[in-house]
Amino acid sequence: QVQLVESGGGLVQPGGSLRLSCAASTSIRSMRAVEWYRQAPGKARVLVATMSTSGDTNYLDSVKGRFTISRDNAKNTAFLQMNNLKPEDTALYSCNAELLLFASPVIRNYWGQGTQVTVSS
Repeated sequence: QVQLVESGGGLVQPGGSLRLSCAASTSIRSMRAVEWYRQAPGKARVLVATMSTSGDTNYLDSVKGRFTISRDNAKNTAFLQMNNLKPEDTALYSCNAELLLFASPVIRNYWGQGTQVTVSS
């Protein structure tokens, strides 16, 4: 079955940068709206960034100016560029995207299993 796979997480020092990727596990027709979430230990999952099908973006206030969501339509891959990372950014980051598969005319949401981002000196 088609799944979303996140990558790019890791351990980084405060002030550092990471670029997260979100791609389908197999070929798809298209990726549409995309959302990035994060969940820290003991905390609720929070919407960090979103991109509509048309390309409009929105961000959590605490990451504005530091994070950038993007989508490569040719590769059907979404990204989250994270700059000037802070310890409070430490969390499991997950992607949720609307996918249109070749075998179905119905657009459905898919989740990835997440990639861990740890910001620590």
